[in-house]
Amino acid sequence: MAALSAWFWNERFWLPHNVTWADLADPAPGVEYPKAGHLLSALPLALGIFAVRIFFERYIAGPCASILQIQMELSRRAQPNAVLEKVFTSITKSPDSKHLEGLSKQLDWDVRKVQRWFRHRRNQDKPSTRTKFCESMYGFKFFYYFFYFASLWMWDTRQCWYNYPYQVLTSGLYYYYITELAFYWSLMFSQFTDIKRKDFLIMFVHHLATVSLISFSYVNNMLRVGSLVMCIHDSSDFLLEAAKLANYARYQRLCDFLFVVFSMIFFGTRLIIFPFWILNTTLFESWEIILFNFLLLVLQVLHMLWSYLIARIAFKAIMRGKVSKDDRSDIESSSEEETETTPKERLKTASSRGENGSNGHFGSKTWSQNHNNW
Repeated sequence: MAALSAWFWNERFWLPHNVTWADLADPAPGVEYPKAGHLLSALPLALGIFAVRIFFERYIAGPCASILQIQMELSRRAQPNAVLEKVFTSITKSPDSKHLEGLSKQLDWDVRKVQRWFRHRRNQDKPSTRTKFCESMYGFKFFYYFFYFASLWMWDTRQCWYNYPYQVLTSGLYYYYITELAFYWSLMFSQFTDIKRKDFLIMFVHHLATVSLISFSYVNNMLRVGSLVMCIHDSSDFLLEAAKLANYARYQRLCDFLFVVFSMIFFGTRLIIFPFWILNTTLFESWEIILFNFLLLVLQVLHMLWSYLIARIAFKAIMRGKVSKDDRSDIESSSEEETETTPKERLKTASSRGENGSNGHFGSKTWSQNHNNW
């Protein structure tokens, strides 16, 4: 165990040449450097953030949803059937035509009826618009911005390395780092209770890489470049959450506008500033940092993947005239179900919702009927 600890904390891995942990352990009076033990305070704070989120969604976001007339939808439940339930839970949730025909013969049901049962069963656990609104409102409200720190080193990234690693830990940077670390730990906790999405594994890798980056940059006192990474990395997220809120409240034009602004900032920060500022300074202006650069490159790959998904949504929005669907969604669109209803049923549904089906707001269709959080 001692050998493993010695290998993990080897100065050659964490610090520049000719610098040891002893050099940072005894700073001058009034000067403080980051210590690994500081990071432990983020764990209880993360649990506190998780508890605050539960309170916020129930007692603040919920009433706001009621004011905007966002109600809990009553989803159509699948007819109880032991045979189909067994197939659904143990074999497949989306049977192909061969399975559908076999089940149709076994139950003496029409193939379309079997297909409809599986669609209703898949949508049984579909989160309501109200639930998604509360989740997005929390993400919008609980956001951190410290552009003051970033502005000091953004335009001259070489400032990140002046007098490194003997850069003083300020109280502002300390609280910023611990709060950001706690926030991303809370995201890792909540990912297992949030709406399940197709990119669950991708998001888990993203959160894990982010937590590792924050921890690594704090322990070896790379706070300046670390704060740059976090500010650039988080700069567009609140616009996405705001677009979702507008979407759930059925303010379609506002949703479209916010999505356009979000896309422009996302592409600019993730595909231009991040690689040409951040990666450039860590790869070419600093000492060799293998792990840190590897984690940054992992983030950049994820940025490129998400940029592709956003571009797909933007392309579809141009073709349809509005943002209409999140491509990462796991939930089937209700419009698919409506194609199976009779004209009489559709007329009855439309009249019960109002003339334009938008709770009195403009716009007729949400941009993520099958919403999934980015």
